[in-house]
Amino acid sequence: MTRIKICGLSEVQHALAAVEAGADFLGLVFARSRRQVSAKKALEVAEAVHALKSGQVVVGVFVNAAVDKVNRIAEYCHLDRVQLSGDETWHYCQQIERPIIKTIHVSSIKTPEEIRSEIATGYQLLSRQGLVCLLDSKVGDIYGGTGKTFDWQLAREASAKFHVIVAGGLNPANVGQVVEEIKPWGVDVSSGVETNGEKDTAKIKEFIQAVRAASG
Repeated sequence: MTRIKICGLSEVQHALAAVEAGADFLGLVFARSRRQVSAKKALEVAEAVHALKSGQVVVGVFVNAAVDKVNRIAEYCHLDRVQLSGDETWHYCQQIERPIIKTIHVSSIKTPEEIRSEIATGYQLLSRQGLVCLLDSKVGDIYGGTGKTFDWQLAREASAKFHVIVAGGLNPANVGQVVEEIKPWGVDVSSGVETNGEKDTAKIKEFIQAVRAASG
């Protein structure tokens, strides 16, 4: 069964709607962006989700933050996982106290061989830290949430060997095709379930239904 991550959540009602619809991972962005949440708001969301005791994983998304800051916020906000979406090294990742989702940026700068090698290295070094790699588009200086797709052939090859989450330009209309063709461990969406920059409960439900229908 393909795991589903709804990212960029900032309101309790949207997080609970995602839980009700069947999301597995709920992403809260601490990096500077229009979806950024404060630690206080993140704690509010995390406590509301955990109170349901339905098994959803709350993920904090960081970009090039200091290690001690990431660990401190993760502890305070009761995060289940930490997603590192910047230029963090594998050595940096080894200092994070929570299980990790590491974003591997797909761009024209890196060859497919380099990306596959980077993923393999990460899984070798962080096998004990529950690492999952997330493939996402890199557009300019923007670290994720761009709504831009990349060559899914690369994701197909990576998914054949590793647990990989696919992100970048996914929405209710195309995620079923991605799940059927790539068979990823997970999929991630943010802007694809928004209307006018705000999370749309109906689109969240449509996205999750499309994934479930495609993954059986």
